[in-house]
Amino acid sequence: MKIQFYCPRWGSEHLSWELFTQKVKQSGYDGVEFNFPLGNQAEVDVLLQALQHRGLELIGLHGDTVTPDFSRHREEFQARLSRIAAVRPRFINSHTGRDWFLPEQNKELLALAKEISARTGVPIYHETHRSKFSFAASVTAQFLKDDPDLRLVADFSHWCNVSESLLEDQATSLALAIERSDHIHARVGHSQGPQVTDPRAPEWAQALAAHLRWWDSIVACHRARGTPVLTVTPEFGPLPYMPSLPHTNVPVANQWEINVHMMNLLKARWSQPVEGAS
Repeated sequence: MKIQFYCPRWGSEHLSWELFTQKVKQSGYDGVEFNFPLGNQAEVDVLLQALQHRGLELIGLHGDTVTPDFSRHREEFQARLSRIAAVRPRFINSHTGRDWFLPEQNKELLALAKEISARTGVPIYHETHRSKFSFAASVTAQFLKDDPDLRLVADFSHWCNVSESLLEDQATSLALAIERSDHIHARVGHSQGPQVTDPRAPEWAQALAAHLRWWDSIVACHRARGTPVLTVTPEFGPLPYMPSLPHTNVPVANQWEINVHMMNLLKARWSQPVEGAS
């Protein structure tokens, strides 16, 4: 099985697409994960040209539908997913629904995503994310039980934050999510936040070890079922996701360096077979 690594555009918006994709390629990534703006075709055209020039692939990210009125939310959700699918990314990572929508409303959005995926041929996976339908492990588990076709983007850092734990007491829900995860967001969270200051720091060793076990389990599942390609985006974020030094607005660590470090750590770790799920 080939494991591909994608670089988030998040945090590098100040760079032109030409400079950004050059930096991505030189750092050893296979592609880019990008949150598509609605209605900015000019930027999309520049992006696609830059990716083609560098030989990079694309994951489409949908994360902007937050309208509280459900009817309008549904319309925007459909428009955004359809527009991203038209660009033909490898797949779409969708931040779907709201944590306070009724379960039936979130299920309606999931069904709509399934229809768009079937019509366009572009897979749509749904990220485990705070404030979305998938904000907690136990809640997401019920959606997974109700829909055997539901596939996830695993960003378990959010669940750590929501549950104020490293999910020690949620093994059943976590195991189901691992089986249904087709893309990994390799960010390390902890009981009080979705992102540790720096995964290289020894004080975060326990949190890093927990996330590595979960990601290892996803890799093992895909190798067992013969998946040709598994994708990973190291997704440590910039300010204000990354903490800053008081009174300075200076980040405590370098986002780009951390994401490259995480990519290289996982490349080395997964160059050998991974033992089963945990």
